[in-house]
Amino acid sequence: MLLRIRSRDGLERVSVDNPRVTVSQLKSLIQSQLQIPVHNQTLSTNQNLLLAKTHEDLLRFTDMSNPSTPLSALNLSNGSILFLAYEGERKVAGPPVNPAGSFGRKMTMDDLIAKQMRVSRQENPHCELVSFDRDCANAFQQYVNETLAFAVKRGGFMYGTVSEEGKVETISQDKKDYTLSNKEVLQAAELHAESGLKEWVTALVKLEVNEDGGADVHFEAFQMSDVCIRLFKEGWFESDIGVDADPKLSKMKKDVVVGVKDTKEVDNDFFLVVVKIFDHQGPLSTTFPIENRITQVTMNALKNHLDRSKSVSFVKRISDFHLLLLVARFLDLNADVPALAECVQTQSSVPEGYQLLIESLASAY
Repeated sequence: MLLRIRSRDGLERVSVDNPRVTVSQLKSLIQSQLQIPVHNQTLSTNQNLLLAKTHEDLLRFTDMSNPSTPLSALNLSNGSILFLAYEGERKVAGPPVNPAGSFGRKMTMDDLIAKQMRVSRQENPHCELVSFDRDCANAFQQYVNETLAFAVKRGGFMYGTVSEEGKVETISQDKKDYTLSNKEVLQAAELHAESGLKEWVTALVKLEVNEDGGADVHFEAFQMSDVCIRLFKEGWFESDIGVDADPKLSKMKKDVVVGVKDTKEVDNDFFLVVVKIFDHQGPLSTTFPIENRITQVTMNALKNHLDRSKSVSFVKRISDFHLLLLVARFLDLNADVPALAECVQTQSSVPEGYQLLIESLASAY
């Protein structure tokens, strides 16, 4: 079988003939195939190993520290990826060079076409639809429309849960006569590429003038096309965008083929794949003031919220994402916050100690 080894040098492959080998035997294979001495190797299934800075940091990764542990006990199989940290330097062998004669390799028309980067519209998204919590969405639309009058940009990450049916419990902004500018295409492509998720969705809030001259505010959702993400990862996009550049066009460092024409400028719409939008009623309340707004949220808001909701159970009273964000400033993020989040998720009773603590926070300000 083949195991993929990710190190500071990139991704390499190690061939393992016997799937029942141990960690010690795997290290010997790495030494013979990748020229890294066994005593310099630290292996782990945890990618955070590559972020280790000191020897003490490396010692925290113990899942593969026992040399007699078989790979089968680590649920490793053909194609699995491991992470490798090592000390010292080595020379990484480059690809073999095959001389092609004094005139180079013969190029056919098929070869020339294969070397071209073709940009076309992608009809089908990887994410079938995105559904917004209607109360959260309405609160966001109202804020950017009435408070900011779309004069200030606001962006954020959508968060949520994915059900077994693929439904996502979640909630993002602002435009002109084009859907996304070239800078926004770059940002969306970067976030999409970094996520590693083919289902990554970018959502916008748009303000448009209707037939009566009034303002219509609505959401739109897109995915960046597979070609767009490939172009970004391979460094085709021109990131130095001048102030006079047309925002509707993305500039490439080399010619691409759009339709039948070679060009370095691509209409941004070619990179957008429309995603359907639904709405739903989420499980959390949306009455608590939202952070990251012009008016700062104070603990007095917590007191007012608790006073207004005395008629419901305590877990219902704190079942608000933005309330939990405020309370989290004063609690242990590793113990208290997960415990409260578990109560909210399961709608189980909140321990009396946490109730007293939250009520005392509200009354102390």
